[in-house]
Amino acid sequence: MTNEDNQDRDFDELLLMLKESRGFDFTGYKRSTLERRVNRRMTVVGLSTFAEYRDYLELEPEEFSQLFDSMLINVTSFFRDPLAWQALRERVIPELLSAKGAKAPVRVWSAGCATGEEAYTLAIILAEAMGADQFRERVKIYATDLDEDALQQARTGTYETSTLAGVPEELVNTYFEVAGTKRAFRRDLRRQVIFGRNNLTHDAPISRVDLLAARNMLMYFNAETQASIVRRFHFALSYPGYLFLGKAEMLLNHSDRFQPVDLRKRLFRKAPPTTMMEPGRPVGWTEASGREQSGDRLECAALASGPAVQLAIDLADKLRLANSAAEALFNLRPRDLGRPFQDLEVSYRPAELRSRIDQVRKELRPIELHDVEWLRSGSSEPGYYDISVVPLFGAPGDLIGVGVSFVDVTRYRRVRDELSYANTELERAYEELQSLNEELETTNEELETMNEELQSTNEEMEATNDELVERSTELGESNFYFQSALASMRTAVVVVNADLRVQTWNLPAEDLWGLRSDEVVGQHFLDLDIGLPVDRLRPLIRSCLAGEADGDELTLDATNRRGKTISCRVICTPLRASAAEIRGAILLMEAI
Repeated sequence: MTNEDNQDRDFDELLLMLKESRGFDFTGYKRSTLERRVNRRMTVVGLSTFAEYRDYLELEPEEFSQLFDSMLINVTSFFRDPLAWQALRERVIPELLSAKGAKAPVRVWSAGCATGEEAYTLAIILAEAMGADQFRERVKIYATDLDEDALQQARTGTYETSTLAGVPEELVNTYFEVAGTKRAFRRDLRRQVIFGRNNLTHDAPISRVDLLAARNMLMYFNAETQASIVRRFHFALSYPGYLFLGKAEMLLNHSDRFQPVDLRKRLFRKAPPTTMMEPGRPVGWTEASGREQSGDRLECAALASGPAVQLAIDLADKLRLANSAAEALFNLRPRDLGRPFQDLEVSYRPAELRSRIDQVRKELRPIELHDVEWLRSGSSEPGYYDISVVPLFGAPGDLIGVGVSFVDVTRYRRVRDELSYANTELERAYEELQSLNEELETTNEELETMNEELQSTNEEMEATNDELVERSTELGESNFYFQSALASMRTAVVVVNADLRVQTWNLPAEDLWGLRSDEVVGQHFLDLDIGLPVDRLRPLIRSCLAGEADGDELTLDATNRRGKTISCRVICTPLRASAAEIRGAILLMEAI
C-alpha cells in the first residue's frame, strides 16, 4: 500500500472519528477542501500525518473546537455583496409580498447562517418593506447551521460596531440598540428570528418556505451532495418560492426545478409544480382524456406540492406520476417517469411493493402497511412510514392504475415510544411510591412507639430529677448546718481525706494558726507551715485511717499565730462513710 493510500485511509478514519465522537458528518463535503483545512490545523499544532492528528484530538479535546471553526467556514457579514441584496430588495421582495395575502404569514429560511448576520439582514430588508408591525405579525425567519457555537452567538444578536461597518447608518440606528460597547439587534424584532441546528445533508428541511437564502455554502460540497441539497431546497420552497444563492454558486443542472429571476445576482424562482408530470399527458390520479382545463391544472398543483408522498403506476407497471415530495424522498427525476416501476429502488425499498401492487390489482381493495422502518443512506437514525397501496378508477369498475402514498410517522412513532417509556416509568414510580408509603407507615408506627417510650422515659427522668432536686436541697441544708456547726465550735477542727489533704478548716483553726481556709483546703496536711509540728502527728493520723485508733490524742508544744508558745492537745477520730469504710480523719485542736 502506497503512502498516499495510507493517508487516504487515515483521513477517512479521522472523518469517522469526528462523526462518531462529535456528531459532525463531513461525508458530503469536498474532500480537497476538508484536507486543506485539516492540514492547516496540523501545521499549527506541529503534526505531519492524519493519524498523528487523530491521536492528538483524543489527548487534547479542546482542539475539536479549533478544528470545527476551521472546517465549518463561518465566513459571513451584513449585506455581503450589496448589489445582490439590492436586487433581492427591488425585484424579489415586492413580487413575493404581492403574491401573499394581506395577512398571510411569510416564512424565510437562512441555511448555513453562521453567526446570524445574513438572517438579521433578511429581517432588516423585510421590516423595511413591510413595516415593523407587519413584520412582527407575519414573518418567521428560520436560521440554521451545523455549528452550535456559532448559533449560540447568533441568538444573542449582539455584534461589535466594526461588524456593522457595511450597514447604512440609518439602518444601524433603526434596528440596533446600544449594548455597552456593542450593538444588539432590536429585541422586539429578534423574536421573529429562530435559530436552530440543521445538517443540510441529513436533516429534514424547513417546509413551506417563501424565501430561502443559502449563500456561498453549496460550493463546499461535492457534486452529488450539492444535488441532494438542491432537491431538499426545492421541496422546502412553496410556490412561488425564491432561492438566493452566493455569487460562487450556479444551478446549471437544475433548470427543471428553478427559473432565474436575476442570474448574475443568483436569484431564482421555483419552477411551476408540473415538473414531475409526464410531458404531454393530462395530470391527476386519473387520465383526463386530453383535457387541458383549469381544474386539471389545479389538481396538478395540489398533487405536486402536497406534503404527502404520492406515486401512480399504470396497468403496464410503469411509473406515471410522482409529486414533489416523492421526488425529494426517493431522488426521482423527470426521466424516471415512464420507466418500469420494478426498475426503480422505490419498488423494493423501504418496502417490497411489487407483489402488493399485483395484489391490489387482483383484489381491487387497498393494502395498508404501518410503521415501515427505513434507514436512508447517510442517515444515522431510521425513519418510519405508513404506506397505502390503493386501486385507482377512472369510472366505476374501470381500473386505470394503482396509487402508492407514504406518510412519515417517525415523529409520532417517537412520541408513542416516549409515551410508552413514560408510562413504564410512571408505573415504576407508582410502585416505588407505594413501597415508600408502606415503609413510611411502618416508620410512623415505629416512631409512635418510640415516642411513647420516650414519653415514659421522660416522665421517669422528671421524677428522678425531682428526687435529685429534693436530695440536693436536703444536702444543701445539711451542708449549711454542718458548716454552721463547724463555724460555731470554739475548738479548731481540721478534716483530711485518706490522702491527708485538707478538706475542712474552720474559723477557730484560722484564728489558732493564722491561715485562711482557702489557703489550706486541698493542700497536704503534713506540708503545712504552721506553729504545730505536724510531722509528729503522722503516726496518730495513720492509725486513725487504718481503724486502729479512735479518739486517741496527743499533746504537743506549739506556737500560735500570735507567736505565743502553747500546749496543743490534738484528738484524732476516723471520718466514717459506714462502719466498715473510713474516708478520712477529723482532727480536733485545742490550746491548753
